[in-house]
Amino acid sequence: MASSIEPSSSLSFTSSSHLSNNSVSNNHLSGPCSSETGHSLEVISLGKLSSSLERLLSDSTPDYSDADIVVENISVGVHRCILAARSDFFNDLFKREKGSCEKEGKPKYCMDNLLPFGKVGHEAFLIFLSYVYTGKLKHSPVEVSTCVDNTCNHDACRPAINFAVELMYASYIFQIRELVSLLQRHLVNFVGKARSEDIIPILTVAFHCELNQLVMQCVDRVARSDLDDISLEKELPHRVAEEIKLLRLKSEPKDEANLEITDPLHEKRIRRIHKALDSDDIELVTLLLSESNITLDQAYGLHYAAAYCDAKVVSELLGLGVANVNLRNRRGYTVLHVAAMRKEPNIIVPLLSKGARASELTSDGQNAVSICRRLTRPKDYHAKIEQCQEANKDRLCIDVLEREILRNPLAGDASVSSPVVSDDLHMKLLYLENRVAFARLFFPTEAKLAMDIAHAEMTAEFAGLSARKGSSGNLREVDLNETPIVQNKRLRSRMEALQRTVEMGRRYFPNCSEVLDKFMEDDLPDLCYLEKGTPDEQRLKTRRFMELKDDVQKAFSRDKAEMSLSGLSSSSSSSSLKYNNKIRRS
Repeated sequence: MASSIEPSSSLSFTSSSHLSNNSVSNNHLSGPCSSETGHSLEVISLGKLSSSLERLLSDSTPDYSDADIVVENISVGVHRCILAARSDFFNDLFKREKGSCEKEGKPKYCMDNLLPFGKVGHEAFLIFLSYVYTGKLKHSPVEVSTCVDNTCNHDACRPAINFAVELMYASYIFQIRELVSLLQRHLVNFVGKARSEDIIPILTVAFHCELNQLVMQCVDRVARSDLDDISLEKELPHRVAEEIKLLRLKSEPKDEANLEITDPLHEKRIRRIHKALDSDDIELVTLLLSESNITLDQAYGLHYAAAYCDAKVVSELLGLGVANVNLRNRRGYTVLHVAAMRKEPNIIVPLLSKGARASELTSDGQNAVSICRRLTRPKDYHAKIEQCQEANKDRLCIDVLEREILRNPLAGDASVSSPVVSDDLHMKLLYLENRVAFARLFFPTEAKLAMDIAHAEMTAEFAGLSARKGSSGNLREVDLNETPIVQNKRLRSRMEALQRTVEMGRRYFPNCSEVLDKFMEDDLPDLCYLEKGTPDEQRLKTRRFMELKDDVQKAFSRDKAEMSLSGLSSSSSSSSLKYNNKIRRS
């Protein structure tokens, strides 16, 4: 195999100086017009040849193939004379091996046995074969080169990258050099767009296929990323991982005051815990934890197990009850985020059962569902499951996580994307702002107590009431003097305070909270603007508001009676009911 590939712009068969014997040369064409005419005829002829050869692949009746290559348990008919003429690899293979013969007498070759490294799927092999036969590279099939995240533009999601990587493996191993050159340029485009973890398969294929320029670009990108050393060691060839760590070491600031001091003994103990997890030895993990001053959370043991260990190990770790299932690692990922990247339902379900929050967001605004969706191909998501067959893991993970979010939509920490905040987060913030605002309207004393307990300060960022002067009340409003990092911290802090306020209200004022829940669900859109609508609609809204006043008074009376029994004091909030006229006039 060639150790270096020079870029080439030629993607079709090399053209001959004449189309067929005596077809053009005997015409003695001369001059510019004759030259242009001859070139056009040659292009047309080559196009017809390409189409004719393509029909050998697409038309299975009659079947002229003389060998089969089995890819993902699917037999693909090929013509050895074409493959041998186009590829030195197949030329040597057909000379050396006869393949396993079946009833039809055609030899069979298994794809897994042909590949020294990497993976080539069925669809990628068909696209590769089409190029070998026709000299034209088809568009990637949507069902295997896109994801099922509706917000993704599919220009650098994992399925798109994986499909290009599979094509590269096939092109390099089967020695179609001009296709290697074309795909290398395609992979280079991914490097600048993809997430840091999605660079790993590109770097791996570049290393195996000896694409030195691509390796250098990927190494530089990964070295500047927040991927930790353990991930690099587990997922990359040793030589590449060491090169990245060395590059990071060289690029660290020289100022000693800025250097983070690491304890070699501490790191060594963490490595031992990880090795014990690799060997599925929970007893050894427990022993190592007891003999050292390191906790499972400090070692990010649950994150490590969710990424690299068997599901049984994760369940046993959870059974110890010493790990925080919602702990974030240095990248800001919870254990559930890591499990979603692995797409393993036997890990995701135990985490959820132990309190992992599906609505938690990463620093770039992804939750566990969106992570799964960006990794899942439409082919896998929509795959039909036959009776008594194992369920599709990709679809199962997405369904489980989506059901969990629907069941508990407000659970979770509100990390905010930068610079764009997700719609999901905006809806939660808007809901909480509205809820707390109307709690202050209907139950000012009780709401203030709940906010004091939660250490929350009220803002006017809610849709139900008028925002403070100079503010539109729009959560998407941007302060140009505020950096994305500052905005992230502010909104995240705001979400936490509002959530604590609601939780305190539910705990100490359950009846008032029940009235608020019903109001937020049924009446908020109508009662916010009593002055709008026809006269009849306004009268209906007013009547409903009077009914709501009675519900508020009854709820307050029940909570007051219950609090008096528990020793909590509360002053009357009847003054809050005077706000009805203000709302009507606003």
